[in-house]
Formats: sequence, structure tokens, C-alpha cells
Amino acid sequence: MATAATRSSDRRISPVFLGIAAIMAVTGWAVWTGFAPNPGLAVFLFVTSAWIVSLCLHEYAHARTALHGGDLTIGAKGYLTLNPLKYTHALLSIVLPVIFVIMGGIGLPGGAVFIERHRIQGRWKHSLISAAGPLTNVLFAIVCTAPFWLGALDGVPMAFRFALGFLALLQLTAAILNFLPVPGLDGYGVIEPWLPHGVRRQVEPFAPFGLLAVFGVLFIPEVNHAFFDAIDTLLRGLGVTDVDSYCGQNLYRFWTVQNPVCETLTSG
Repeated sequence: MATAATRSSDRRISPVFLGIAAIMAVTGWAVWTGFAPNPGLAVFLFVTSAWIVSLCLHEYAHARTALHGGDLTIGAKGYLTLNPLKYTHALLSIVLPVIFVIMGGIGLPGGAVFIERHRIQGRWKHSLISAAGPLTNVLFAIVCTAPFWLGALDGVPMAFRFALGFLALLQLTAAILNFLPVPGLDGYGVIEPWLPHGVRRQVEPFAPFGLLAVFGVLFIPEVNHAFFDAIDTLLRGLGVTDVDSYCGQNLYRFWTVQNPVCETLTSG
């Protein structure tokens, strides 16, 4: 039987997560103050660390909801410590999503914490566990865009504004893609408990390939353009302009040729 001390250690925030959060705070300060000689490098470190923090919170939301849903083994697995190294697939949960951001500026979801679903009773609980992760990305997007739709950007340095715009884009893409009803993604996990048993059995073998399928479909130019047009429309509705998200990505990819308009806006 687990002791109170053991349960406490199972839920204590990991130094690994605190270190990532500290990097986010320090590099965010560097972007805001212009302290870094290379603003692009500061934006890269700030956005990447903030993205990893959001991934940790995404998985934490799954784990915490599962714990309250009835899976009491969650704590012993280390999922409540926010330590990304404790995830079932650290490569899928952290490394690949970061690579996708670096390569294409898209917030593809990762996965996964291992939840013992047989311990959880009730279809609504299963759906809520699956929805908790992408809802965290939605909340993160609201926080990132709040200065835009609240009109609270007076005095905010342009580099920081652009970084927030790009980070908001990543959170929106992660939320929307993760809510797709594709096997292996959280959106399918939301509807799966309500499907006939036979359908679930037939779909189950395809779950490991769902993320790859989504990534492949996004390579189709027509689909890619339609998807990002929809993202841009949502961002504009939240006050984030195309310039904000584009210049944020341009700054983030500091090793590429910088757009002179973005450079002028940032330095000005």
C-alpha cells in the first residue's frame, strides 16, 4: 500500500519540468528586453521551451483526469510530476512535436501517457480523459492571444508580440489536429466509447498510424493551404494578424534568411 510520502513524491513537480519552465521564463525575458544579441535565437528558445511546457501540461491533463476517473496507478507512473521523461513514448511526446515545429511550424500532437482504461467506468469519463489534453492547448491558445483580443499590446516589444503570435498558431494547430476523429488521436478517443464494439475492434489496428496519416495528408498542397487558411481565419478572429504569426515563425527560424519587413518591425 502506498504511503502518504510516496503519494506526495508521485505528485511533486519534477526538476526537469521546472528547468524547462525556467528556460521559458528567462528566454521570454530576453525576448522582451532585447537582451539577447540575436533576437531570433531568443525567440527560438522561448517558443520551443513554451511549446514543451504546453506538451507537458497536455499530458498532465490526460493523467489528472484519468486519476479522478478511477485509474489510481497514474501517480506511480510519474505522470503527475510533469516530467516529460516519464511518458510512455518520450520520442513521440516531445522530440517529434518539436521537430515538426522546427521543420514546418506546425503544432502536431504527440502522445502518450499510458492509462489503464479498464479501471475507468463510464463512457463520459473516457471521453473527458481524451478531451482534456487538446482542451489544454485551447486554454494555452487563449492565454497567448489574450493580449491581442484584449487590446493590451501597447508597449509590448514587437519580437515578443511575434513570438506570442507564432506560439498561438502552434497551440491552435495542435488543438484542431488532436481533435480530429482519427484513430490514435484524442479526437477519436472522445468518440470511441460511443462506437459499437465491432467498429472499435476493426479500427484498433490502425491507431498507431493515425498521426503519420495526418502528417502525410497535410503534405497535400490543397489540404495544407485550406488548413492554414482556416488557422489564419481563427487567429485573425482572436486579433492575431498574418504578420504576427508569419514574423514570429520567421524569427523562430533564425538560421534561415530573415524577411526584411519582419527585421524592420522587430528592430523598430
